Amino acid sequence: MRPNHPSRRDVLKGAALAGAGLALGAGSLSAHDAAGGASADAPTTRPSAAPTMAGVPFEKRDVVRVAIVGTGLRGRSVLHELTGVPNVSIAALCDTVPEKVEMAVRQMRTAGHDYEPARFTSGPKAYEQLVRRDDIDIVYTATPWEWHVPVVLAAMNAGKHAATEVPAAYSLEDCWTLVDTSERTRRHCLMMENCNYGYNELLVLQMVKAGAFGDLKHAGAAYNHDLREILFENRDEGLWRRRHHTLRNSNLYPTHGLGPVAFMLGINRGDRFDYLVSMSTPEMGLTKWRKDHEPTNSPKWKEQYVTGDLNTSLIKTAKGRTIRLEHDVSSPRPYSRINSIQGTNGIFEDYPARIYIEGEGEEHRWASIDAYKAKYEHPLWRALGEKARSGGHGGMDYVMAYRLVQCMREGLPPDFDVYDAAAWSAPGPLSEMSVAKGSAPMQFPDFTRGRWSEVRASL
Repeated sequence: MRPNHPSRRDVLKGAALAGAGLALGAGSLSAHDAAGGASADAPTTRPSAAPTMAGVPFEKRDVVRVAIVGTGLRGRSVLHELTGVPNVSIAALCDTVPEKVEMAVRQMRTAGHDYEPARFTSGPKAYEQLVRRDDIDIVYTATPWEWHVPVVLAAMNAGKHAATEVPAAYSLEDCWTLVDTSERTRRHCLMMENCNYGYNELLVLQMVKAGAFGDLKHAGAAYNHDLREILFENRDEGLWRRRHHTLRNSNLYPTHGLGPVAFMLGINRGDRFDYLVSMSTPEMGLTKWRKDHEPTNSPKWKEQYVTGDLNTSLIKTAKGRTIRLEHDVSSPRPYSRINSIQGTNGIFEDYPARIYIEGEGEEHRWASIDAYKAKYEHPLWRALGEKARSGGHGGMDYVMAYRLVQCMREGLPPDFDVYDAAAWSAPGPLSEMSVAKGSAPMQFPDFTRGRWSEVRASL
């Protein structure tokens, strides 16, 4: 079966399955938006009058001036990491809730940043005033998902580099808009995937680059995380994240597992995602949680959840390699990103971390990864040591913040770029369309415009 481009009929079918689109601040996130209105004969790439942003270095600077849009839990977590990195100035803070901005300012004071950042709290689009300032180098958005694209577009169009939490975009059309805008403005658009900087992920990446696994053929990636209690809270993510489960039957959050294995496989650096097939289990978990925990007069009983509890996708790459990608936040289960890579010489799997290299250790038995740490520990982790481990999510957040600042201060190309942001986000809409078509293959756009085969270093 040939991979399909989503047709208008596919889009409408997806919309019918998802139910009526629900406006979420920046606009609807229905299945129609997910497809971006692509036609049956839409090309897999688009021409551009602007040069590529792949490999383009930052301008050198002594101090990196950061603005943060969204100072809720994640925004303040990012702020905590950035204020611990030398030569960082927090120029501006923005949120719809003034009290959260003031919490962030107090956090800055505690970290030793005793100057006054500019504050923007006038409403949902206050970031449009923020990006006009001339004392900002990069705008970092940690808002709910539907605001990622509007904020980063405003930043780039105002001449600022842009960074966003994951996923970068929720439709193929928005993925293309990010690529087009980054190229036109010559500003970077980075999706800050912290899991790419995890200790095991970078250790295994070093092993891959050294050829320890031989020729690579398969990877496993996931975001399997029991979020039922968080999704039903009356604060923080519970105020917005659960609503996405009423809109789309798809992989809602693909990048935490996919980003690291994309680096290992050289995606957009010698290989690319070609097509995807996807299927979902029935939705059961959120409905059961509501039944077991919500009073009968709760307004949450008016919601209809359509996202299958477990979405499983298979991705084929241009080189013929395969990736198993999962998403499950609605089931009682231990946390796992799978984080697996397999080659002709052996295999690594995480959660728990274990490895098998042919000719090393006991045959047909998993071994501990500990024996490989001395040789393959990534230089970033070796250099940052305990300072990294004091950061969020086991230290990966601090390593991510440190590395962003290092690249900007030293005038290096970023570790990932807008093409990665688009490619790693694309399984969201593509999985929705595949599920709606009975797991039909859906082809990835080539956001690199044909440059994916050019081998480039990663991290």
